[in-house]
Amino acid sequence: MAAGRLSGLSRGRLRKILALFFLLLLIPTAILIQQAHRQLKWESFRSFQVRAVELVGRIDDRLLAWIAEEEARPEADYGFLVAESGGTDFFQRSPLSRFPVVGAVPGLIGHFQVDAAGGFSTPLLPVGAPAGEAAARNMAPGEREKRAAVEARIRSVLRDNRLVTTRKRETPRDGKMLAEEESFLDAPASGRDQAAAKTPAREPDPPASMGSSMEMASNEPPQAAFDRLRAPAKARAAKEKKPIAGGLGRVEELKLQQSFRPAEVLDTRGMEEDERVRQAEEPRRVSGGQPPQPGEAASPTVADAELMRPARITTFEGAVDSFDFRRLDSGEFVVFRNAWRDGQRFIQGVLIAEGPFLASLVRAAFRDSSLSVVSDLIVAHRGDIIDIIDGASSRDYLPGADELRGELLHQGRLSAPFSDLELIFTVTRLPAGPGATLIFWLSAVLLILLSGGFYLLYRLGGRQIDLARQQQDFVSAVSHELKTPLTSIRMYGELLREGWVPEEKRRGYYDYIHDESERLSRLIGNVLQLARMTRNELRLECVPVGVDELMNDIRSRSASQIESAGFRLDLQCDPSAAGSLAEVDRDSFSQVIINLVDNAIKFSRDAKKRRIDIACRRDGEERVVFSVRDYGPGIARDQMKKIFDLFYRGENELTRETIGTGIGLALVSQLVQAMGGRVQVVNREPGAEFLVTLPCRRDADVG
Repeated sequence: MAAGRLSGLSRGRLRKILALFFLLLLIPTAILIQQAHRQLKWESFRSFQVRAVELVGRIDDRLLAWIAEEEARPEADYGFLVAESGGTDFFQRSPLSRFPVVGAVPGLIGHFQVDAAGGFSTPLLPVGAPAGEAAARNMAPGEREKRAAVEARIRSVLRDNRLVTTRKRETPRDGKMLAEEESFLDAPASGRDQAAAKTPAREPDPPASMGSSMEMASNEPPQAAFDRLRAPAKARAAKEKKPIAGGLGRVEELKLQQSFRPAEVLDTRGMEEDERVRQAEEPRRVSGGQPPQPGEAASPTVADAELMRPARITTFEGAVDSFDFRRLDSGEFVVFRNAWRDGQRFIQGVLIAEGPFLASLVRAAFRDSSLSVVSDLIVAHRGDIIDIIDGASSRDYLPGADELRGELLHQGRLSAPFSDLELIFTVTRLPAGPGATLIFWLSAVLLILLSGGFYLLYRLGGRQIDLARQQQDFVSAVSHELKTPLTSIRMYGELLREGWVPEEKRRGYYDYIHDESERLSRLIGNVLQLARMTRNELRLECVPVGVDELMNDIRSRSASQIESAGFRLDLQCDPSAAGSLAEVDRDSFSQVIINLVDNAIKFSRDAKKRRIDIACRRDGEERVVFSVRDYGPGIARDQMKKIFDLFYRGENELTRETIGTGIGLALVSQLVQAMGGRVQVVNREPGAEFLVTLPCRRDADVG
């Protein structure tokens, strides 16, 4: 039944069935591998996300430590001289007057102060006070000019950003009247002089008579520009339509994927920072503070700023508000606060260069971390991209927001007052982690095993299909091989029995019946031998037999077969092999030679030279070679290995012209191997030659 089912199954149908089965196994396996790889990728993503949160935290902690140090600084430190603790008649230099300017935050340009009347000053140089001028005389040669250059830079930045304006004044220094620039806010000269008169005399300003009578076009109160700068991000963005310096784009323009966003790492610090940012941007009124300056209540801008002012800290010298952090249009950062003394308001602040600030604080920390290998870092201020720090993949240019692609790794906002700064990490390449290598190799091994297994199944199934078909062909061939001689024997026997054959032809009829019966005997012997081999019942008794005896057996058993077929037998034995003893089973050896002779006769019937050559020779000390050669067309190269397969025939059973069952050469191969030898075929010009190599020994070795 199984053979019948296999015979109806073609190789093409078998390929389709196995391919379907392979896909049914491959699809769920691929899904499992994909899910495992995705899980590893998510774990890697989360690992780098945690590192990004930690990096933002380190940068944030450094800035908070610095701003805490600045907030603890007394407002008097923003002058060139401060009063000693022993009394007000003795002064010493302010800690901020050290030169060169150094600070805990990178990119620090210098500190500055704008008084209630709009007067600009820095702790680097005294402002017209005799005590300050005396202290300035102790500066090293050229130091004053360097300090003045830094002060001029700070003044220029504030002036370019319309935080101060400039007028001419005459200031006595070293007993001479020198013309220099003084920066002050948009306020009438008379208003500034009145405010200066009420300012504490830490560093006395020049007399009011030295001021200019120049009238300003603006009616805004002093320090109003800083109030506008302090406005919430949304309100300021609505008023300012001009693009930010640098032109790198907006955060909302980033085309970033967020595949892992639903499971993003929760950062409680970030949640607290967002809450502080929200509270800082909400309008609120502060109680317990100093009264506003004269004229501030009448200004809506100042009133709005007063509502937004952070909590005020009161010291023995006065009161100071918390710092605000903003980016100027020219690209610098400014950190400033309100300081209150004797009812007067001062603006005290720090100017920071953006490039060194980001390079040392953000860029260096990012490049030193493992995040630079997998991501880029985008620095944004109030939604405007101000810097893009490339990771391992370098670019020759700074891209815009519309050119950035990737996966959003983390978007963190710093704590107040730096809450306008955002650090956005975008994944450029995400390694799947060490487990991915194991999964890759396991997947490869599994794929190889599946493919190899199905290939072996296909080959096994194909062989079984071929075997079933060959068995059918064998049954057909055996039926043909048995039916033809039996029919001839029966016909010739009836003719002889009835006496219808003349006397002179009876001898020929008897010979024909004898030859056909011999052929039937050989066929039945092959079939029985095949049955024993398939049941693993083949038992051979190999004994030493002289080569000359074997050649005589070959002559006696093959001569009549060859001559009756119309061929001539040429038997030769090399003298060196004649005295050797071959380890063979005599019956099996005779069956091997008979099958080879029968095969040679069948495939060289149409040869011009009708001869069969049988020879033997020595092959080294332990081998003897028996050869059977015909002079037919030879064997095709692609069939040389297949002809020894069981049931193999090079011709179709329905169209073949030669007789045979396809088991003769298969039996030859099996019997020769069972005797410890080997069989092979080579093409000659013309014909084919079968070589049977068997183990042997000399007569002298016997006994």
